Amino acid sequence: MAQEVAKVGVKKEKGWLYFIDRHGDVSRAKMARGRKRTGSKKIEKVAKVGVKKKAGYLYFIDKKGNVSAAKMSRGGRKRKAKKAKKKSGSRKRK
Repeated sequence: MAQEVAKVGVKKEKGWLYFIDRHGDVSRAKMARGRKRTGSKKIEKVAKVGVKKKAGYLYFIDKKGNVSAAKMSRGGRKRKAKKAKKKSGSRKRK
């Protein structure tokens, strides 16, 4: 399903959210747990990778700490086509 895009080898620490930023680099932000955070959150750049993102793909940090990409499923579940309604032929005859 997912394919490895770049080998980085980032070691993840507990309490941090790791993501690919808009420049294609690996960044992290402190997770807020059970309390309100005020002000802007500090974002740290962990590794400079420079991944070029393609539309329709989800980029993430896998278990090994490398950048991977998976094709996003779009459109949801397929629905059955509606049947044409039949005219009822129950007319009274005289």
